Amino acid sequence: MDARALRSLCLGFPGAYEDFPFGPEASVFKVRAPSGGDERRGRMFALSVLDSAPLSVALKCDPVLAVQLRAVHPEITGAWHMSKKHWSDVRLDGDLTDEDVRDLVEDSYDLVVAGLPRAQREALGWSGLAR
Repeated sequence: MDARALRSLCLGFPGAYEDFPFGPEASVFKVRAPSGGDERRGRMFALSVLDSAPLSVALKCDPVLAVQLRAVHPEITGAWHMSKKHWSDVRLDGDLTDEDVRDLVEDSYDLVVAGLPRAQREALGWSGLAR
């Protein structure tokens, strides 16, 4: 997956937007509900320097799953400067397929949205984590 596809994927989720709180080089993808909450603040679900080589993205991940993924995929490690228990860096130059990356980004988005108040989740039209 290239930077353009990653950016498009992240922005394709309901309520997703790109922000630059760490400077113009770091794209922070956040989610916020169109109503039912503070319109100025969102919650981060992905972080990437889109012009970096190799391209990577920091994603939220269930802690148990993160341990399993890191054991199997050398391109998945604890996220730099973030809680390594809850965030993973995913290098996009390895053996992960685009579908794998899409699943990881979607899981990150779902984990973040699951933590929003119910009114905000409903405003996003979110149906919940997969059972």
